[in-house]
Amino acid sequence: MDGLRRYDGSRWPDRLWCHMVSDHSLDELHEMARALGVPPRGFHRDHYDLDDVRRAMAVERGAVEVGSKELVLRMVPTRPSIAARRASARRPGR
Repeated sequence: MDGLRRYDGSRWPDRLWCHMVSDHSLDELHEMARALGVPPRGFHRDHYDLDDVRRAMAVERGAVEVGSKELVLRMVPTRPSIAARRASARRPGR
């Protein structure tokens, strides 16, 4: 999960938020979210938005804190479209 930050466009602009992803599977991601009590509306295609309280709970349960760039890299196994684009970009002649 990445660091906490404010999102001015959110419903709660004064709260701090982060993104929680899985480097293994969406099933693992959903399981952690359920354990944290995150409602299904917190899921956004490939990640969950967590407030500062739930982020601390996730870290206590073993979630790894990473920077934004590392977060995207760790999402690749759960996002075939990202993996395909990266593989395509590495092909010779492109």
